[in-house]
Amino acid sequence: MNDTEYRNSYLLMTPGPLSTTEGVRRAMMRDWCTWDDDYKEITQNIRSRLIHIGECTPDNYTAVLLQGSGTYVVESVLTTVLDDQSKLLILENGAYGRRMATVAKTARIPFESYSFGETNPVDPEFVAARLDADPSITHVALVHCETTTGMVNPLQEIVHVIKQRGRYAIVDAMSSFGGMRISVEALNIDFLISSANKCIQGVPGFGFVIANTNALAQCEGRSRSHSLDLYDQWRVMEENNGKWRFTSPTHVVHAFHQALLELAAEGGIPARESRYVENQRRLVEGMNAAGFSELLPNAHQSPIITSFLYPTDDFSFEEFYQSIKKRGYVIYPGKLTEQATFRIGTIGDIHPSDIDRFVSVVAEIVGTKR
Repeated sequence: MNDTEYRNSYLLMTPGPLSTTEGVRRAMMRDWCTWDDDYKEITQNIRSRLIHIGECTPDNYTAVLLQGSGTYVVESVLTTVLDDQSKLLILENGAYGRRMATVAKTARIPFESYSFGETNPVDPEFVAARLDADPSITHVALVHCETTTGMVNPLQEIVHVIKQRGRYAIVDAMSSFGGMRISVEALNIDFLISSANKCIQGVPGFGFVIANTNALAQCEGRSRSHSLDLYDQWRVMEENNGKWRFTSPTHVVHAFHQALLELAAEGGIPARESRYVENQRRLVEGMNAAGFSELLPNAHQSPIITSFLYPTDDFSFEEFYQSIKKRGYVIYPGKLTEQATFRIGTIGDIHPSDIDRFVSVVAEIVGTKR
């Protein structure tokens, strides 16, 4: 299958996996040896670039890569960082915050979770009050961009109250890192988690953690898992110049390195965020014109993915989905528990001209139904 055929199969209007560039796909066409210095150099270069993107200094922060999906990496952090004397507060307003609670419960990590509802942002004042009321809470975890809805939580304000009270901050930035500016060191985030197949525009296969080095160094021997021991993964990478503990997804790693080069060539995060913002603006404008309303107010909406309400009680998402797919686009069903929605992503190798064509297709489909 040539590149034109790849591109013409369908465009992924999703929050990851997402549509990738020809360069990223071609980067997977070579085989690599995990022990070879050339491959380890690629790993080290990736780690260095992630620290730079996170606006960190290498003296204070490190990057650790880990096989598996984003959830694997979230579990790695929670099961490595917290010991039996720790207590975790999970701030949730969607499915991915709830998933962290499931991980903590399964691993028997002492925790409590608080739900702000699926359409409300996390309230920093509540966080401050809860931490003041319970000094046994040692760590706080939250999702920056909750792709259940497209909600972006007020990260700076939340982390400020966490750090002001001397607690550790764990941030799931799965769907935002690389597409929205996050100054990890300036915010004093202890552990930031993301994945290869999101805004950096790689493909699925591994995730990564940008960690405060001192905080990570305290985690030796804590892990509740052998394979997901974040401390040991970091130790081996540090002591062996980029060597992974176990077999790494070599083709995916090389593709991610290419994606990082392409991010830099685009103009870094400011340019990519600007493109995503324009994508999302045009999407909402076009969907509104076709009769759809977005779920969230603009103040809480990320440029990553947007939830739209069903326009009528008899709206068939499956029929709408198949009609769009036949015309070359794939979107996401809703993930809310209380409202009927569907979701459309605006990240990946998608540009404003792609959005214009997409909303024209939507208008055509909706017009044929009237």
